[in-house]
Amino acid sequence: MMNYGNYWGNSGLGDGLFGAWMGFFLLPLVVWSLIWKGWALWKAARAESKGWFIVLLLVNTLGILDLLYIFVFSKAKRSVKKSR
Repeated sequence: MMNYGNYWGNSGLGDGLFGAWMGFFLLPLVVWSLIWKGWALWKAARAESKGWFIVLLLVNTLGILDLLYIFVFSKAKRSVKKSR
C-alpha cells in the first residue's frame, strides 16, 4: 500500500510546510502584538483607565485595538481633561 502522506505534514501542526510558514509568520506577529499591547496597557494604566486596561489585557486583536487606543481613544480622553 502506498503512503502519500499529508501535504501539511504527517504528525501535526508543527511539521511540514504548514509548520515552516506558521513559524515564519507567527513570531513577527507575536512580537508586533506584544509591543503595541505593552504600550497600550502602559498608557491605560497611567491614565487610570481600568476599563480600557482590562479590555486591552483580555482581547487580542494583533495590535489593532491597541493602536486605536493609543492614537484615538487616549488622545480624545486627554483633550477632554485639558479643557476643564
